[in-house]
Amino acid sequence: MDRLSLFSSPLFLGFDHFERLVDSLSKAQEDSYPPYNIEQIGECGFRITLALAGFRKENIQISQENNQLTIKGKQETDPNAVYVYRGIASRQFAKTFVLADGVEVKSADFDNGLLHLNLLRKRNEGNVRTIEIASSPSLSGTQRIENCCATTKTKEL
Repeated sequence: MDRLSLFSSPLFLGFDHFERLVDSLSKAQEDSYPPYNIEQIGECGFRITLALAGFRKENIQISQENNQLTIKGKQETDPNAVYVYRGIASRQFAKTFVLADGVEVKSADFDNGLLHLNLLRKRNEGNVRTIEIASSPSLSGTQRIENCCATTKTKEL
């Protein structure tokens, strides 16, 4: 039996990627390392701050693919060090944030063990366009749509 979801309605065309996104987020375990803050800066801005004690900026990788922002870090430890007590974590991490459409990372800086990512949401101005109706159905229009989908899938891979 198929599972019903909000996006299974025929009125939501092209939103199937949201359902996959929600599924992937629900399967991901909630990890509290590293600690982070999210601040709203102005009307259209956000700042994500991660506390990365002991990391250097060379050990941090930031990437944005589609609407997913991923921050990865791998700390190098001295193999010759002998610890009496070790309370500072030296482990790798991967933190993922899902961004809304139109939100992009504008800048990132690393200062005193804090990684700051500044994000900006572009204003979405409503676009209205008139669509002309063709006088007779044509098979070539369907072929163009299929070709467009094939091109899009090739670009995603």
